[in-house]
Amino acid sequence: MRIALLLIVALIRSLFSVGQSQAPAALSDSVTPYKLEEVVVRAYEQNRRLIEVPASIGLVGQPALVRYSNNSILPALNNIPGVRMEERSPGSYRLNIRGSSLRSPFGVRDVKIYYNEIPLTDPTGNTYLNGLGFYNFQGMEVIKGPAGSLYGAAIGGAMLIRTLPGDWKPGAEADYSLGSYATNNINANVSWGDTAHQNYVDYNHLSSNGYRVQTQMRRDIVSWETQLKTSEKQTLHAFMYYSDLYYQTPGGLTMTEYNKDPRQARPPVGNTPGAVQAQAAIFQKTFVPGFSNEYHISEHWQNVTSLYGSYTDFRNPGVRVYEIRKEPHFGARTVFQYKKQLNATQLQVNFGAEAQKGFFTTADYANNQGTPGAQQTNELINNWQYMIFAQADLKFRHGWIITAGASTNKSSIAFSNLTPMPPVSQTRIFENKLAPRIAVLKRITRDISVYASAAKGFSPPTVSELLTSTGVIGYNLQPEDGIDYEAGIRGNLLHEKLHFDINAFFFQIRDAIVQRIDTNGVYYYVNAGSTRQNGLETYLSYHFIDQPGQFISNLNAWISYTWHDFHYNSFIDVNSQSTTVMDYSGKQLPGVPPQTVVAGLDIGSRAGVYANISYTYTDRTPLNDANTAYASSFNLLGARIGYRPIHPSKPAWELFTGIDNVFNITYSLGNDFNAAAGRYYNAAPAVNYYAGISIHPWFR
Repeated sequence: MRIALLLIVALIRSLFSVGQSQAPAALSDSVTPYKLEEVVVRAYEQNRRLIEVPASIGLVGQPALVRYSNNSILPALNNIPGVRMEERSPGSYRLNIRGSSLRSPFGVRDVKIYYNEIPLTDPTGNTYLNGLGFYNFQGMEVIKGPAGSLYGAAIGGAMLIRTLPGDWKPGAEADYSLGSYATNNINANVSWGDTAHQNYVDYNHLSSNGYRVQTQMRRDIVSWETQLKTSEKQTLHAFMYYSDLYYQTPGGLTMTEYNKDPRQARPPVGNTPGAVQAQAAIFQKTFVPGFSNEYHISEHWQNVTSLYGSYTDFRNPGVRVYEIRKEPHFGARTVFQYKKQLNATQLQVNFGAEAQKGFFTTADYANNQGTPGAQQTNELINNWQYMIFAQADLKFRHGWIITAGASTNKSSIAFSNLTPMPPVSQTRIFENKLAPRIAVLKRITRDISVYASAAKGFSPPTVSELLTSTGVIGYNLQPEDGIDYEAGIRGNLLHEKLHFDINAFFFQIRDAIVQRIDTNGVYYYVNAGSTRQNGLETYLSYHFIDQPGQFISNLNAWISYTWHDFHYNSFIDVNSQSTTVMDYSGKQLPGVPPQTVVAGLDIGSRAGVYANISYTYTDRTPLNDANTAYASSFNLLGARIGYRPIHPSKPAWELFTGIDNVFNITYSLGNDFNAAAGRYYNAAPAVNYYAGISIHPWFR
């Protein structure tokens, strides 16, 4: 490819420029590790340096995002120990924080996600994260474990998305990359204004034919943001995005089908059509506008209030039915903060409320080869949820910090089935649930802190879990709740060359919600008694070289290790149709590999050349409650190399190319847990390549 040839020429030129007199190069963000004293996190509304936050938090910034291809945030998120994002097919994501994907056949459940100051998660607990593209993310904070004390029904954790760059400057940028399977990624953005009034518009287009049959995808996103500082006390932030996503769904394969041809789509069986015959796909259009107001009331008081609306049009021709969903909803969140110095003690109190209201409709039709046929069900779904929360933080002398908070939550889902006459209505109300959390942190030295916490979390079933595509409502499905205990240590050693972040947790969940898939491909859910989830999560990085004047100006190695011992503590499953009784007590939770390793080597040079090498090991993973089927373990290797000019003229530019799955490993990712007839397997891409160019900015 022409871009790859240009990159090779640039690399050769850079080798001959070593001896020339040049100013030290600005280090590529992709090889710069973060320092605890410099990183400020927003998690739990604390706005503190990471070393002073008593919680297990994973950070994803530009350094992690740009070390892979520019197509997806998936590999950057997987750098965080305890976090696992999977792509079942292009455009179909599943996010797993400490086993939370147990109830997510696709999409994101059991994790609360915020887009700037507004909840991206809808009132029922579902999140269309795949409606956002790579260029919509400037950074993410992932809170692992129950985060209900401030974020409500979030037993799996929470994610805070930041969309504006921390160092904003007016300019423009154009990005283009291409890759295997006819992948094309185009992005263009313009930012203008000044530090008091910032404006930002972005357009992104991503398309791919996919690795398997029936895996084409296309996504177009337009987003706009403005931030206005009206005075020293007040800042207004408004934003919106429109996302138009289409992706085909190939369906799961049996082991026999997978071994014969992993690229095939689900074939027809008997009277059930295959994915190709059904033209199985997702058509998803989402529009989200939002507004927030930050106001510093006085020296001690401030408030952030946000309002948003959202509308999703969702169409899914599947192997059994053609589903059409329309999901308008709106909501608000307000947070008051009080800060005061009490002699040698710093007090910070946060309290507020969040409420969401939705008016959904869901209708199922016969699927006539990708077009809706006769109507089968028609549901009106009226849902709402609210929470009230408060948290107090005390920072004492000698490095002690104590945090205590709690929220009270209530939600309701009302179903009106319009298919029978007269219509039938049912309501599920999930009463007030208290989600408390307490944490203690001690700074042992300036560069090392230890912490311990205890938190209780809960998560009610979503609409998709309560209502199957056959119109059956899960009246007996109960919220899951649990208690999490954890302890951790983080810091820097050896003159800040060695960075470490280690935590251990003990998590017990009652009434865990587990998915099932019947022979017709219908998802339904049951409560699974109790689970025992223990784990150790470790992140280490070492900065070998930090000498801008040398040819190899930076060299950084890192490793992320996850050990998860997740089992059913007590789970006896009774099949209502066959009256079969199965005891799964002591079995491993499906979808959770016991061990995962992600490691990388990042190299930067004075000449402007950089390289990022990545390695991933995933342990074999149980695919059903009985632990009779497993996805094999696999090892993956990938790399990206690029070139940025040392003294860039305007516009600045960058060339890059890369390879994923170097050894062409056949493996399954995004598996369908507990699928009938053993249809667990979704083959991941073979060896694939990409290359791209970025030009920015045109006026600064």
